[in-house]
Amino acid sequence: MSDIENIKKLRQSTGAGFKDCNLALKESEGNLEKAAEILRVKGIAKASKKMIRDAKDGVVLINEKNGNTSVIEINCETDFVAKNEDFISFVKEVGVLNNKIKSDLKELKQSVMNNGNTLDENLVGLISKIGEKITIGRLKTINIDGCKNYVYQHSIIKDNVSKLAVITTLKKTQDEEKLNLFGKQLSMHIAASNPLAINSKDISSQIIENEKKLISEELKNNGKPDEIIEKISLGKINKFKDENSLLSQPWVMEPKKKVIDIVKENGFDENIIEDFVRIKIGE
Repeated sequence: MSDIENIKKLRQSTGAGFKDCNLALKESEGNLEKAAEILRVKGIAKASKKMIRDAKDGVVLINEKNGNTSVIEINCETDFVAKNEDFISFVKEVGVLNNKIKSDLKELKQSVMNNGNTLDENLVGLISKIGEKITIGRLKTINIDGCKNYVYQHSIIKDNVSKLAVITTLKKTQDEEKLNLFGKQLSMHIAASNPLAINSKDISSQIIENEKKLISEELKNNGKPDEIIEKISLGKINKFKDENSLLSQPWVMEPKKKVIDIVKENGFDENIIEDFVRIKIGE
């Protein structure tokens, strides 16, 4: 086999560039298996250097199977790579694995992919090939007895791959048609309004404390006395809770009403919303 044919074969099997393949073959004295191993080791070194950079772009994908509805975020550095065919192919397979193992990140990283290598090993290879930092971001799987999941994706790149994804979980009712319409609309509402929790009491105490500090600092900088700061802060915090609690948000399709009003108008139980997750690239 000629040198050029060896280089072509090595490129096809590893995805590495012409120059890297040529150097690896020279180092391995023409042995394709050793050359592939050399590239893999060098790929790890290259990937390690790239991992110190920021990966603020990427994609989100949703998978549904066997009652599981899963969402996973996979980050890269640029929108150009987020639309790369090799990247899309990789994230689609990862999405299937994520659904299967129910979003256990440790297990996911060690899961074997179609080529026989683990996800971690394939991640290193993809980083080396594409030349950008790629990381596994947020992930979640929802499967709750007596409930039904609804999904919504925005800025779709291809099939189930997008820039924003929502899963909404509602308790099942006898009127499935009405429930399905509400589930679809509520998922769109969540995508647009980005609530932090279903009820204000469920908003993280850390988030509330951070917001209080920001409000207090702002008021102090405006020269407000301490006793006034306390009163104004209370009102602002209550407003923050209302704006970020799903049930108290204005319904995006009829802003004069709140989500809880729409729940009641449909004749649903006030606790019909069991769970939700929203992941948007860049947030």
